[in-house]
Amino acid sequence: MGQDVRSPRGPRCIALVGPFQSGKTTLLEAILARTGAIPRAGSVDAGTSFGDASPEARHHKMSVGLTAATTSFMGDTYTFIDCPGSVEFAHDMRAAIPAVDAAVVVCEADEKKLPQLQIILRELEDLGIPRFLFLNKIDRANKRIRETLATLQPASRVPLVLRQIPIWKGELIEGFVDLALERAFVYREHKASEVIALEGGDLDREKEARFSMLEKLADHDDALMEQLLEDIQPPRDAVFDDLARELREGLICPVLLGSATRENGVLRLLKALRHEAPGVIATAKRLGVPESKDALAYVFKTMHLQHGGKLSLARLLAGHLDDGATLQASSGGTGRVSGILAVSGAHDTKRASAEAGEAIALGKLDAVKTGDTLSNGKTAPLALAMVEPFPPVLAMSIAASDRKDDVKLGQALLRLNEEDPSLTMIQNQRTHDIVLWGQGEMHLRVASERLRDRFGVNVKSHPPAIGYQETIRKTTTQRGRHKKQSGGHGQFGDVVLEIKPLPRGEGFKFDERVVGGAVPRNYIGAVEEGVVDGLARGPLGFPVIDVQVTLTDGSYHSVDSSDLAFRTAARVGVSEGLPQCQPVLLEPIYVVEIVCPTDATAKINAILSARRGQILGFDTREGWSGWDCVRAMMPEAEIGELIVELRSATAGAGSFTRQFDRMAEVTGRAADQIIAAHRDAA
Repeated sequence: MGQDVRSPRGPRCIALVGPFQSGKTTLLEAILARTGAIPRAGSVDAGTSFGDASPEARHHKMSVGLTAATTSFMGDTYTFIDCPGSVEFAHDMRAAIPAVDAAVVVCEADEKKLPQLQIILRELEDLGIPRFLFLNKIDRANKRIRETLATLQPASRVPLVLRQIPIWKGELIEGFVDLALERAFVYREHKASEVIALEGGDLDREKEARFSMLEKLADHDDALMEQLLEDIQPPRDAVFDDLARELREGLICPVLLGSATRENGVLRLLKALRHEAPGVIATAKRLGVPESKDALAYVFKTMHLQHGGKLSLARLLAGHLDDGATLQASSGGTGRVSGILAVSGAHDTKRASAEAGEAIALGKLDAVKTGDTLSNGKTAPLALAMVEPFPPVLAMSIAASDRKDDVKLGQALLRLNEEDPSLTMIQNQRTHDIVLWGQGEMHLRVASERLRDRFGVNVKSHPPAIGYQETIRKTTTQRGRHKKQSGGHGQFGDVVLEIKPLPRGEGFKFDERVVGGAVPRNYIGAVEEGVVDGLARGPLGFPVIDVQVTLTDGSYHSVDSSDLAFRTAARVGVSEGLPQCQPVLLEPIYVVEIVCPTDATAKINAILSARRGQILGFDTREGWSGWDCVRAMMPEAEIGELIVELRSATAGAGSFTRQFDRMAEVTGRAADQIIAAHRDAA
């Protein structure tokens, strides 16, 4: 397609990113179809797309993981990485983008998606990744392009520079004018656009819009500024060079127009990428790759195939890599490559080797994880990127539906976490439940589906237990006695315990004031163990905290006493004494910090108040235009599904972090309901 002049920048890797349902997967289809990698573009809605091919993505009709596909255009090789748009699956995007050469941010003229767009652009800006903005669904546009650009500009910290303006026919857009090329094109559905003469009102609009584009470029080019002041038309090649340089330096974000569904604007996008996007040498320099002849790769995704084992998707940033090579990982692991696959459109093809710039899949590197840097050198390489998952915001307790699958579930969860490090598994020590933490409701639902469909483990789930505890308000002294006679030696233990409350946060203390050897020294450790046993479940049904128990007296039998007898006696004493100490229920209180678009702050405050939240205050989010940060105290029981309401109120953009603050008393009807519910569930 066009002149076959290979780029000196080598194979390139481009991320397709953007807000949820902005058309990224459809754009990938259009690119693959237009470049001949697939016969025709598939449809996400019809379930025929190359991307979003997993059962979960097909079922939910949304991206729940990244898709990588390689194609060629005008003699150059490109790997496009289609990243999920939902914030719940953002870790795939965040792990992949450090090693790409550039990103195409797919968006539309929808103010509701502006906060999501800002989150994505901020990630790219902070990493210094060159980015184009592809204004999709232009065939549905209902307002002028300048209005749209003014709406989108607050999401970007650098100028959005319009590269094209639409050609209107009545209320419909029938084509565009390329401001750098100074040519007009009419769209043709699923075909290349047709060049037309630029005349009349479109010519006047082009001159005005082109001058505006050149003015923004001149902010970083003194020679161009002088030419504009002297009314001299700059050479076209110089304009293209300026666009490329300022894109690569992160000074501008060029804006291109199109409709992925109709395959409009795709060729212009590909040509812009070909001329202006940097290559692997620039990317390696940005990441600080040291000069060496060794192969160096960055792992951006881990996959476990049902029948093909583990695959590590990686970008080779430097050197030459052969199949069978031994690689060292920045995390300390080592492994021998068992198969190199080139991700190439509709299928993966085996390769004997790979060169710098290529995106490849490496087989059976069991000790390697997402985010690792790999090298075939003699020493382990330094990590090139540190991508920490966002803090989890929603949890569910899970268990295998069939107890015989318990071991299988544990293995499946480890693999699932390898694929998606934004999932977290915690064993609740009190309930012994496995608690699965994730980024939202859909994230956890998809995790359950993957356990079932890919790993063959059906799971049942329920909300995780709240960390209720109890304490006491008054002191008592209680005797605990354990006596049992049977054939042979009997069992005898006798203790007198003083049980008294401690200030909140003091935990548990054990002391002894035994005189005259009433309880021999060798049994005192067993008494403390029995006290701990008794505090594990108090009269209200929860662990007891902030208590001091002192052993003051007791008696023993020279033959029948034992560690077990004294441990049992102590447990009996605590269990019988606690109900006399005015037990009171405690619930965990957390400090919650919510980030949200400013126009949603009032809604957030109302949500917090309805969930027994005590609002501590709010302020503008530092460094984020149009965002607020709200702080509140909230009971753990009210945080459970907070994220569901929060995402609903912020068009999917809001999130929160939480930190334990203290245990607080719960009294009256609320306490009665909690205790009753706990007893019913027991």
